[in-house]
Amino acid sequence: MTDAMPSIYIPHGGGPAFFMAGPMGQLFRPMGEFLASVDTLLPATPSAILVVTAHWEAEQVTVTTGERPGLIFDYFGFPPETYQLTYEAPGAPAVATAAASHLRKAGIDVVEDTAHGWDHGVFIPLKVMYPDATIPVVAMSLRVGLDPEEHIRIGEALRPLRDEGVLIVGSGMSYHNLAVQLGQDASTKFHRWLDAALSGDAERRRSELSRWSSAPLARAAHPREEHLLPLMVASGAGSDASAVKLWAGLVGDTPVGAWAFP
Repeated sequence: MTDAMPSIYIPHGGGPAFFMAGPMGQLFRPMGEFLASVDTLLPATPSAILVVTAHWEAEQVTVTTGERPGLIFDYFGFPPETYQLTYEAPGAPAVATAAASHLRKAGIDVVEDTAHGWDHGVFIPLKVMYPDATIPVVAMSLRVGLDPEEHIRIGEALRPLRDEGVLIVGSGMSYHNLAVQLGQDASTKFHRWLDAALSGDAERRRSELSRWSSAPLARAAHPREEHLLPLMVASGAGSDASAVKLWAGLVGDTPVGAWAFP
């Protein structure tokens, strides 16, 4: 890791699992412990956080510009108390506007939305990472179509924000198959490919990630790729240095990972 603020790709867990007791909470406990340690792995505490969330897709890339965005409880069937969670971090309209400006300069259409809130891909991991909720936050959507090269370009356009101390977070899951949650074989083989793909410079990462669906057991690991696309943004925002594996853990028997891009 260098002194520059990296971009990172993290797993955001299963709904509000980090805030649940019992088997569900236990299943995601190691992941929660990792998320709680993230600030210690960074060169400094971020000036702001921009979260690209797997749970928001829009016709055009969209950023939240509200001063105090509300929370979107977009998970279903969980205990009533998990719908009472709060995360009262301030918004970061100036950072959102700067992000939009960088995207437009790169020829990428963007919408600034004052009303949209923060879904669980945003507030759940941040509540674990920064429970004091003092760091300003911007949420950013994926773009419909989920084109990997387009999302790599989005990350490249956002790269200058790192010089301002902004932490760019891709929030998803490196394995996400709701039909086969404990897909140990698929996850292991796909993660071996991911580690190799992310070990190169920016151009190698672009080449590998743009054809991710041809990787071993890729579609078994990601029948739909919305939870992988935040990785493309995080990688695009990184430098020519190889990715750093921040965490390799398990959900049950299934490997899951997190990476930083210095």
